Amino acid sequence: MSDPATTEATRAGVIVDTLVDAFSDLMRADPAAFRTKFRKMAADPFAFYRGSACLFYADVAGREDPWADGRTGRVWIQGDLHAENFGTYMDGDGVLIFDVNDFDEAYVGHFTWDVTRFAASLALLGWRKALSDEAISALVARYCHAYLDQVRWFAEHEGDRRFALRLDTTDGPVHRVLQEAKLHTRVDLLDEITEIEGTERVLREVAGLRRLDDAERASVLAAFDRYLETIPEAKRSRPVTYTVKDVAGRSGFGIGSAGLPAYTLLVEGYNQALDNDVVLSMKQGNVAAPSRVVADASVSGYFTHHGHRTAVSQRALQAHADPLLGWTELDGVGYVVSEVSPYAADLDWSNLSEPDDIAPVVEYLGLATAKVHCVADADADHSLVPFQTEDAILAVTDGREREFTRWVTEFAHTYAARVRADHALFVDAFREGRIPGVTSAA
Repeated sequence: MSDPATTEATRAGVIVDTLVDAFSDLMRADPAAFRTKFRKMAADPFAFYRGSACLFYADVAGREDPWADGRTGRVWIQGDLHAENFGTYMDGDGVLIFDVNDFDEAYVGHFTWDVTRFAASLALLGWRKALSDEAISALVARYCHAYLDQVRWFAEHEGDRRFALRLDTTDGPVHRVLQEAKLHTRVDLLDEITEIEGTERVLREVAGLRRLDDAERASVLAAFDRYLETIPEAKRSRPVTYTVKDVAGRSGFGIGSAGLPAYTLLVEGYNQALDNDVVLSMKQGNVAAPSRVVADASVSGYFTHHGHRTAVSQRALQAHADPLLGWTELDGVGYVVSEVSPYAADLDWSNLSEPDDIAPVVEYLGLATAKVHCVADADADHSLVPFQTEDAILAVTDGREREFTRWVTEFAHTYAARVRADHALFVDAFREGRIPGVTSAA
């Protein structure tokens, strides 16, 4: 019998080595940002899971996947699907949508990686809410059933881009978050992060904002001009829209984007009225966690850089992508550019405590997951995944829905237990200064 202490020490080494391998460049560039990231990850197992997608992929890469074949093992995936990566946005047609809302880790891989990563996050969330294993299993099953039913619907119906979770197709907490987003206004966002000087808006001097010297400003504006060329012709607005009024560097990201350089640009918007100004984010693309384990050179070679990869993937995963979405390059590094939306509102889990309250929400999340796998933007490039994803998934799951659900549910429980143990090992390693490049005390 192996010594538990030896086993824990070995696993702790795997955790540290995986995190260092994934983040060493960014740690060197901004160790303070990673101390903040790791402190947030130390809060509880769910927070650790959110910040350690690289570890998830290191664990599942060698795992047998009976649902992955030549097609289902090569589809567009969100890459970091968990219970807190859903929320609202205004789509390119001006409709408020509830959907997956983060594409920084999007890539091409097994469709099951999204499904199982979400299922494990649901198990962790259920554990945090002290739900029984039976209740968690029922929630995972409801998610799987909704996902598979929606995949089948997409396979059997034309015009699938019309499907969306909107104000008129939802109820309960998901409907309420859409109502909350509807109350948001562009002026509210502008008043929060800009101010008026004379007759023009400028970026407000807030924490995390960094003013640029002339040389850096010129480089950023040149990169912005290159970005404009990546906006699809059908989505381009009048030239006045893209007139830059102010630009600054920024910092202060969430768990997933620590250490990534970024800029905020204030542009004229759809006309010269001050209430129509638009705020854009130009953020360095991170190395997508799935890309660390997908060895297919035809996939990695498809992308110019990770800014390009992020934007292309988002168009492949959203039915009506942000018309301002694009990419550029600055000092030889890829950046993704998108609007800072006034209409973003995240699903709040804090008031969802009982299984009966959580179950209908989980069903909506299953529908949303199926949508991102099966429905792309009209301007998406289909050359990398040249088949209908819904047909491929249905081909491997048809008649085996119960087997698939059992497989996902077993993974959810097993991996959630692994994460809870890993979290404790990570906290000890961080506290004891065993993560090179980032010390716990500063």
